Amino acid sequence: MTVVREDEARPVRGDERGPGAVAAGQPVGFKPHLRVEHIPGEAVYVFSERRATALHGAPVARIAPLLDGTRTLREVVREAPGGAPGAPGPAAEQTARIVSRLIDAGLVGRRPLTAPGARAAAAQAYWEAVGLDGPAAEEALAAATVGTLAVGSGDTAELRGALRAAGLRPAEDGQDGAAELTVVLCDDYLTPALAAVDAEHRAAGRRWLPVKSTGAEQWIGPFFGDPEGPCWSCLADRLWRTRPVEAHVRRALGSPGPVPRPACALPAARLAALQLAALEAAKWLAGHRHPGQGQLWTLGGLGEGTAGHPVVRRPQCPDCGTPELIGEQVRAPLTLVSRPKTDVSGGGHRTLTPQQFLDRHGHHLDPVTGLVSEVRRDRHGPAFLNSFHAGLNPSATPYGTPGAPGLATVRAGLRAACGGKGTTELQARVSALAEALERHSGFLQGGEAQRRGSYREFADEAVHPDAVQLYDPRQFTDRARWNAAHGPLHQVCDPFDEDAAIDWTPVWSLTEHRHKLLPTALLYYNAPQEPGRRYCLAGSNGSAAGGSLEDAVLQGVFELVERDAVALWWYNRTRHPGVDLSALGDDWTRQLIHVHRDLNREVWALDLTTDLGIPVMAALSRRTDKPAEDIMLGFGAHFDPRIALRRALTELNQMLPHVVGARPDGTGYATTDPEVLDWSRTATAADLPYLRPDPAQPVTDADTHAYEPRTDLLDDVMAAREVLRGKGLELLVRDQTRPDVGLPVVKVVVPGLRPHWSRFGPGRLYDVPVRLGRLAEPTRYEDLNPRPLFL
Repeated sequence: MTVVREDEARPVRGDERGPGAVAAGQPVGFKPHLRVEHIPGEAVYVFSERRATALHGAPVARIAPLLDGTRTLREVVREAPGGAPGAPGPAAEQTARIVSRLIDAGLVGRRPLTAPGARAAAAQAYWEAVGLDGPAAEEALAAATVGTLAVGSGDTAELRGALRAAGLRPAEDGQDGAAELTVVLCDDYLTPALAAVDAEHRAAGRRWLPVKSTGAEQWIGPFFGDPEGPCWSCLADRLWRTRPVEAHVRRALGSPGPVPRPACALPAARLAALQLAALEAAKWLAGHRHPGQGQLWTLGGLGEGTAGHPVVRRPQCPDCGTPELIGEQVRAPLTLVSRPKTDVSGGGHRTLTPQQFLDRHGHHLDPVTGLVSEVRRDRHGPAFLNSFHAGLNPSATPYGTPGAPGLATVRAGLRAACGGKGTTELQARVSALAEALERHSGFLQGGEAQRRGSYREFADEAVHPDAVQLYDPRQFTDRARWNAAHGPLHQVCDPFDEDAAIDWTPVWSLTEHRHKLLPTALLYYNAPQEPGRRYCLAGSNGSAAGGSLEDAVLQGVFELVERDAVALWWYNRTRHPGVDLSALGDDWTRQLIHVHRDLNREVWALDLTTDLGIPVMAALSRRTDKPAEDIMLGFGAHFDPRIALRRALTELNQMLPHVVGARPDGTGYATTDPEVLDWSRTATAADLPYLRPDPAQPVTDADTHAYEPRTDLLDDVMAAREVLRGKGLELLVRDQTRPDVGLPVVKVVVPGLRPHWSRFGPGRLYDVPVRLGRLAEPTRYEDLNPRPLFL
C-alpha cells in the first residue's frame, strides 16, 4: 500500500498517528470525519476538511469497503476478498498489516459498539478530527463540570448558557471549587483580583480560563494553573509593559489596577467570545492539548480576525518562580567560555546568524504580549537604507519608578526609538529587535543585588562615578542653564556626594577577576535616586546584546571604543585621514554610494582610530543640491577595519531617513529636535573642516590597520581586555540577562573611556590627541566644540 497526501508528498509522521491499536473484537472503520471515495484502477481517496490522501494498491482497494465501522477487526480480516475471482483471500497477516498501517496513519480507528445518533456521531467525528478518540472524548465531557466566575461586570448566567450549549455541565452553586476547570469573565486582564483567582487555582492544581468578552477586541486564554507554566503575574508583567502611558497614569493616581474604561460591547461580539471560550473549555476537558492553549487569543471586532499571542513564564516571577535568580546572577562571577564564531558575513562576528537569532528570540515580538510590540521600517527614503525602529529608547527618555518605564515628554531626536541597521532587511530587523530587548533588560525589575552605603564606606571596592561620567567641575556650576537648552542625552547631573548613602551594584572586573561596585543608578535606567537629586545618569553607552555573553561583551567594548574615539575627534575638532572606500568597501558599499548619489548626496569616511589601535570609522553624507547640507553621520568600531567601515555606513543609512526628505525651503524633516534641525540647516563641510579628510595625511586603505582574524569570540574579548589593560584601563561587566528573555545582555564599563556626550572632565579628551600628534597642546575647556554631538 502506498500513501500519498495531496498537500504534502511525504511519509506520515509519528506525531500524526491516531489513538493506539484496535482490539480484535472492537468495531473498526475509517474515522467518522473522513469521506472515502474509490476510483477503480486508480486509488482509494480519503478526504478530510484540509487534506486529501490517496491510498494506492489493489489490497487496500479490496479492504476499504469493509472499513465502514460495522465489522470488528477480526471480521475484516476474515471477510477480506481474494485478489481475483475464485482465488483464495489474501493472507490474514497482510490484511492486518494494512489495517495497522491505516491506524498508524490516523485514517482508521475503533468505532463504538452501538451506532450513535446523528448529533452524537457528528460530535464524535469532530473529536476524531482533532486527534482524539471520539467515544472517549464524549465520555470525558459527560463526567466533567465547569466552574464559572465573574470578576467585574460580566454575567455568569450568560456564560453558563454558552457552556450548556457546548454540551458542558456548569457546576452547581457553591460547587465551583470542585470543578476541573473554571472559566473566569473579566473586564480587563490586568484586574488585580485575578491574582487571587490564579493563586487559588495554582494551589489546588486546577486550571482556569480567563475571558474578556467586552470591548472592541475580545480576549480568550491562556489556560492558567499549570505548575510548570506561566501564571497570571507573568502575563500581567508583559501586559503592563505594552501600556506605558496607562502605567504612568496608574502610578500618578495611586490606582491598584488599570484605568477603567466606559462600557463598550455588542451582543454578537460578546456572545461570540463566550461561545469560543466554551469551545476551548470543551476541548480541554475532552483531553485535547495543543500549543495554542498556552496563548492569549484576541478576536478583533474591526476585521482583524483572531490571533494568538505567546505567554511565557518568567523564571524570576515572585508568584510562580524564583525571585532570587536575578540577585544570584548579579553576585556571581562572570564566566566566559570558548565561543566559536558562526556568522562573520554581516556587521560583525557573531554567535548566531540573523535568522538563528530571530528563530530563538522572535517570540518576544508581539503587539499584545511581547516585550517589543513591532519592528517597522522607517517610511522615509529608499528601502536600501534598511532603517528600522522598535519602541522607545530609554537612554533618550526620562523614566520613572522601578519595575516599568515611566512617561515623559521627549524630543523626537534621532535616538528617540530603538533602532536597527544592516546591509539586508533581515539584519536590520534583527538589530532593532535586539536593541529593544537589550534596553528592556537595562531596567531594574526587582531582585537585583544591591548594597547601600556611601562611597567613602566602599572606597576599597567602589568605582567613583566621576571616573565613568567624566564631567568637568565647571559643568556643574552652569548645569541649570545648560540642561534647559539641551536634550536628555547631554544633561549634566548633580555633583556626586561621597558621603551620601546610595545603592551600589556589583560588577565583574575582567581585568582584576573580582567584583567591584558601581552606583545602581549608573547601571539601570530607572534606578531610584534621592528626591530632587540626580547624581548619576544611566545611558546606553556600553550596553550590548548578543547570541552569547562573549558576543555581547565584545560588542559593548567596541561601542565604548567607538564613542571614545568619536568624542576625541568631535570635541577637539581634529583633522583625520580619509578612507579609501574602494579599498575597504565591497559591492554593497559601491551600491550605497550610488544610492546616496541618486539622493543628491555625497558620501565619505574618516579614520578616527585612537591610541587603542582598534579601528574606528566615521561615515558622513551631505546634500549637494541645496544650501543646507543636512550632514548625517554614522560610526563603527571593530578589529576588522572593513567591518568597522560597514558598521559606520549602515549607521549612516539608519540616521538618513530623518533628513532625506528635507526640501530647499527648510521643511520636510522627519524630526522636531531643535538641535538636529539647527545642525541640518546650518552645518556645512566647508565651514567645519574637521568633517572632511585631512589632505595632509595618507588615506586609510586595506594595509593601514593590521588585522589578525580569530575564530573564537572569547579570544577577541581577551584581546580587547589586553588592549585596554595596556593603556591602564579596566574592563568591567555587569550581566543584565533576564531569565524570562534569555537574550544575553551586558553593561560594559571602562572607566576613563570618553562617552560621545558632552562630558568635559580631565583625561583622554585632552591627553590622547596630543600624544598622537594631532594637537600640539591640549584643547582648552573654553575652546572645546560648543555643539554637542546630536546622535
